[in-house]
Formats: sequence, structure tokens, C-alpha cells
Amino acid sequence: MKKFLIAGAVAAFAVTSAFAQTAVVSSEYYVVRDATTKKCTIVDKKPTTTTTIVDNGMFKTKTEAETGMKTMKVCTEN
Repeated sequence: MKKFLIAGAVAAFAVTSAFAQTAVVSSEYYVVRDATTKKCTIVDKKPTTTTTIVDNGMFKTKTEAETGMKTMKVCTEN
């Protein structure tokens, strides 16, 4: 019986660790610029091929990304 409890605890720990790692990845924000529209936006996923990361456009919070975007010359020109 103890073996089942220990195995269950280990399995629960592994599942919660996997969810925690997923949460860390999704808490990254990127300032990206669309090549065709030349507009900057903030996204929470790794940029695609149609957009490029602007300057040092990776931030830990959305608020930091918004503040950073205001200081990026290429985002404030238009």
C-alpha cells in the first residue's frame, strides 16, 4: 500500500512540475514588428516568420513589454 502512495505522490509531483514549466514559458512577451504593415505589437508566443523581434524585444511581463515598446525607435516612428 505504501508503494502505491509513494508512486502516486511521485506522479503528482511530475505532473505539477510539467505544468509549472509550461506556465514559465507562457510568461514571456515579445515586441514584434510585422514586415508588411510595419506595426509593432506585443505577443505572448514566440514570433512567426511574418514578424521579427524588435531590438531586445523579450520581456517577462506585458507591462514591461508595453513600456519597452514605447522606447523602441522603430515602433514610435509611424
